[in-house]
This record gives sequence, structure tokens and C-alpha cells, in this order.
Amino acid sequence: MKSKLGLSLALILLSFTGNSQSKAIASKEITYKDGAQILSGISIQPTKFLKNKPGILILPAWMGIQNHEKDVATMLAGMGYMTFIADIYGIDQRPANTKEAGAKAGYFKKNIKEYQNRIQLALDQLVQQGANPDEIVVIGYCFGGTGAIEAARINMKVKGIVSFHGGLGRDETRTIDTITPKVLVLHGADDFFVPKEEIEQFQTEMRTAKADWQMVYYANAVHAFTEKGAGNDNSKGAAYNEKADKRSWQAMLDFLNEVL
Repeated sequence: MKSKLGLSLALILLSFTGNSQSKAIASKEITYKDGAQILSGISIQPTKFLKNKPGILILPAWMGIQNHEKDVATMLAGMGYMTFIADIYGIDQRPANTKEAGAKAGYFKKNIKEYQNRIQLALDQLVQQGANPDEIVVIGYCFGGTGAIEAARINMKVKGIVSFHGGLGRDETRTIDTITPKVLVLHGADDFFVPKEEIEQFQTEMRTAKADWQMVYYANAVHAFTEKGAGNDNSKGAAYNEKADKRSWQAMLDFLNEVL
């Protein structure tokens, strides 16, 4: 599918741990399509790539592309990864509030093949922007974490997936196939939005699929523990947890070093 480059959003200078030099990060809006639906993702890439040009596809939480996803993409690009933030909903379908976000995310969870297709289209864009098609990892947050797991379930051409506080549920009528990508699930130990039964079914699924999987629990963490804008009241079910955020970030970096 032919894509059209949007206007350049910015040139950012980023310094990151372990490198004394700043790298110029080129950020571009990328317009592409799913049939008649126009989508608009963001490509952020360094001027100097890591060996083999590995790429990371980022799947946003239910509100769509927000500052959190942009920050994550920028930090990873600063480390030498080519990054692309997927647009799942479309430029004229962005939710204005959490109620709308819940409805839109719910639609794609129920119509999982459409969600899978939108992820694949974004993956295609990452490759078209220059990422090595054989060196890609998909990461996602909340709703996007669910999407990352779906990428593994259908064996998209990626080496691994990372799900941050994502939903783990699956229609039990679906066939469980062998899963090739490595799987890392980073989960809040007190996340009551993901029932115990769902966790147990997911772990059984991973074993049945003969997946190379890991699941890490973070104490005192609930849903959205990486989202600084989520507040700090665990009783609401979604809250930021600085310790879990930092630990899960390091877990992801270790995973990237292993699989890429």
C-alpha cells in the first residue's frame, strides 16, 4: 500500500543514558489508508541506527496517540531504534473522552480481525520507513497491549511483543496456534480490570501455544501504571506507579537486547 508522507512535526535533540552525544530525531506524520479510512501514524527515527536497523511498532492505549506514546517512541529512537506509532482509529475517529475511547476500543476487541489488520498496516508502514522487516518488536499499552498480544497470536512477522498492562482475554472459540514471537507481559499485581480467570486462561494458552513467554508482576500496581496522567489513586483501578514504570521499562530494554 502506497503511503504519503505528512509534514514534518519536529526535530528533537535527545540525550540518553550511556551516550554522551545527542542524536537528532526526525519525527514525521505518516498518512496511510485502510480502504476508505484515512489513518495517520507517527514515524520517529534517529539519524544513526543500531546495527541491522531494528524497528519498534508502538500501539497506543484506548485514547489513541497521546504524549505518552510520543515520549516512548522518542526515547527508543534516541537509542537507535526506528519507531512507528500506529493509528488504530483513523484521523476522523479520534475519541474525545474516555466514554468514546471505551466504545471504540471495545469495537476493535469484538471485531478482532479488524484490529489485527490495522496493526498489520502500521507494521507495513514501519517497514516502508526503513526498518528491517526481520528485526521488529511490537509494544503496546493497555488497549495497545492487547493488540501486541494479538500480533503474537496470529504470528505477525515480528521477533517479539511487549504488553504493558494490557488485556489478556481471548474468545475461547478461537483456535490456539503455535506462537513464534517471544512474548513479554508486564502486569500490575493489583490490576482488578484483568480477572484471575483471564490470567489463568492466558497462561494456559501460552503453554498450549508452546510460546516463549514471560509475565512479570509489579507490586502495588494497577492498570495504566506507566501513565503519569492516570493519577495515584489505586482504588480507581488505573493509576501511575513510578517504581513499576521504571522497572517495566528496564524489563522491556532487556527484552529488546535479547530478541533484536
